[in-house]
Parts: sequence; structure tokens; C-alpha cells
Amino acid sequence: MADIFEHLLKNYGPIGQHRKRAHGYFAFPKLEGEISSRMKFRGKDMIVWSLNNYLGLANHPEVRKADTEATAKYGLALPMGARMMSGNSDLHEKLERELAEFEKKEDCILLNYGYQGMVSLIDSLCSRHDVIVYDAESHACIIDGLRLHPGHRFVFKHNDMEDCEKQLQRATALIEKQNAGGILVISEGVFGMAGDQGKLKEITALKKKYEFRLLVDDAHGFGTLGKTGAGAGEEQGCQNQIDLYFSTFAKSMASIGAFVAGPHEIIDYIRYNIRSQIFAKSLPMPLVVGNLKRLELLRHHPEFKEKLWSNALKLQKGLKENGFDIGSTNSVVTPVYMKGDVPEATEMVMDLRENYGVFASIIVYPVIPKGHIIYRLIPSAVHTDEDIALTLKAFSETKKKLDAGKYKADAIPDMADVSGKRFDYILSKPKNK
Repeated sequence: MADIFEHLLKNYGPIGQHRKRAHGYFAFPKLEGEISSRMKFRGKDMIVWSLNNYLGLANHPEVRKADTEATAKYGLALPMGARMMSGNSDLHEKLERELAEFEKKEDCILLNYGYQGMVSLIDSLCSRHDVIVYDAESHACIIDGLRLHPGHRFVFKHNDMEDCEKQLQRATALIEKQNAGGILVISEGVFGMAGDQGKLKEITALKKKYEFRLLVDDAHGFGTLGKTGAGAGEEQGCQNQIDLYFSTFAKSMASIGAFVAGPHEIIDYIRYNIRSQIFAKSLPMPLVVGNLKRLELLRHHPEFKEKLWSNALKLQKGLKENGFDIGSTNSVVTPVYMKGDVPEATEMVMDLRENYGVFASIIVYPVIPKGHIIYRLIPSAVHTDEDIALTLKAFSETKKKLDAGKYKADAIPDMADVSGKRFDYILSKPKNK
């Protein structure tokens, strides 16, 4: 019999294999200071494009005041226990009512976390007879929820409505054959990597031909899309056709927690059957109070969303004018697509951080195919025109170096003791031909 720990230590996984070189710099970096467009990384000032603080609420004075006063009044322990047993409160229920009203739904249930909540939500909704049809680019929380599903699931090509209909036909035929179960379609309001909106209006139009319910994960659309900020469903004019609307507080609300809104009877069913909430401590009172304040600001200050979009459009326009490929984003999420291998990408990241003071998240193999690099820039309402101008300059100059082969290297540099001197050595060392 093999020792399970021995097996794990022989294979740390595609990302974990680089842990010793990458830890603290490329992986698990530490940003310090007040949450804003400018923070410190390893003692250096950075323009930060990696935080989902879309509306700039993280350090809004009213938010900080609400968080502080609620913590002083209630502490982090209250309420104790799970909601069903001893952890309910009037404020939890108030937040649920206000979220349901905002999303034009009958009812709503709070969830402790977005990722955990989605995984458990899928588990609570679907039995072994039910069939799930989902978009190929769905977030990991959806994929992991699908892994718990004991029934069939069919995936459709990303935002491909012809393939979506084909999978609905397969699902319908299977349901009819087994004479049991129903169909749940899952998509996202905004796909967080590429920034394109899910084709919710087109999916809901398929309800005229097929019988199914639609669950939408709108983590990146909530607060950023729609006239009032109610999300992608409002933006596309089909919110009333979304059966279950899910989002997190970790993006526009700059907080912790999540919610799902929908018909009262279904939300009530979820309330009494979602295991991640039944068997977990209730959302702490300071978070509930803080989220009420954040929702109030989101609803009554449209200028936050307007500033966010102003910044996003300036950034995206500047990138396109400088010849960058930003794909088909129609949200504030701004991907920048480039060609290069993993060592090249790491050295480019170092150059951006150390010499230009720009901190941006990068995605490479194995998350995406070999030979490709994606920077994901997340604009916010607190970024400035100067932030945007300096970032565009940095990207333009480092892209020229990338194309000229100046970042060619054999392996990811060891960042365990990176310093300015060490970094200069890495950039100046002889490159491979």
C-alpha cells in the first residue's frame, strides 16, 4: 500500500511544480497598503490592475465607518451557529429582501462564499435524473459543482447558441427516454477571463422551444452592468427570464459572501436543503451590516459605475490603438492577448513590476494553451488617467521587448530572494538564440 502523502509529494501539480521559484512573487504575492489603484509590492509603489474593487467601495469612507462600527457593536462571533439553528437575524433577512428587490426577484438567500455557494447550490438543485447543460468556459466553481452531480451533463461550446440548442436536444431526448428529471442550463453573466458577456438573451429565447430552467453566475456583472447595476440580465433585457440569479459580494461590493435570488418557493427549498449553509456558521454580523451599506451605495450612486466604465473604455481604447488584442470583451474585464512561453511571461512580469511599477495578473500554461500569454487587467472607479497612461506606456514598451525576444529564458527565475540587483542580472544575462 502506498503512502498517500508520498504520492502527493511526487506530483505537486502543473502549477505547484513551480512553487519554490514562484512563491511570493508570481504566486502568493503580498500587496500592502490601502486598497486602491496604487499599492506597494515588496516595498515598491505599483499601479495595481489585479483587484476586483470595481466600484471603489473597499475604502469608501461610509463603508469603512459601517464596517468599523458594526465590528465594535457586534464583534465577529455574532450570530453563533448556522442560520437554520441559531444564526439568523433581522439584518440577515433585511439584506436578503433588499437584494431580491434590487434583482427584481421574489426572494433571496445569503451564502457565506461565492465559490462554496455555487458548488453547493448545484448539488442542492439537481438529482441523478436531472440533466445539466452548461457553457464550456464556466468558472471553476460551476465545474466543481458539476463534479458532485450524479446525473448527466452536456457542455456547449462557449457562447455558441447552435451548439447550446444541440445539447438541449440531447438533454430533452434523455429526459424523455428515462421519463424522469428536468434540465438546468448554467451560464455566466460575464466570463471573468475573456470579459465577454454570456448570451443570456439568446439562451432565454430557447425557452420557447425547450423546457429548462436557467441559473446565471453574474459575479462580474453585478454592480457593473445594467442601468441600475443589477447585472447582465438587466443589461440584456432578460432578467425576468433568469430563473436563479447568483452573484458574489467579492467583486463590486468588495466584501465577503454571496447570494442567489429567484422564485420564493424555490429559494425556500434551497434555504432548507443547501448543505454548505445548513452545516456552516452564519455570515458574521459585521459583514451583513457592511454589505447593507455597500448595497445602498451601489444603488444610490450611479456615478461609481459611470467612472468605472469611463476608465475601462479609456484603457481598452488605448490598448487597441497601440495594437493590442483584447479579444471580444464587452464588459470592464480587459484581457490582453500575447504570444510567448512561460519563462518569457515571467520575465515580462518582472520587467513590468520592477521597472515600470505596473502590477497585473498574468495567465499562462497550463491554464491556457502553450505559447500564449494573457494579462487580465481589472479597471476600477478609483483608477486615474495617469494610471492608465503610464500602464499603456509600460505595455507598449514591454511588448516590443517580448516581440524582439529580449525575454527569452530557459526556465522561470528563482524569486526566493529577488532584489533589484538580482532582477537587473536576470534581464541582462545572455539570451537563448
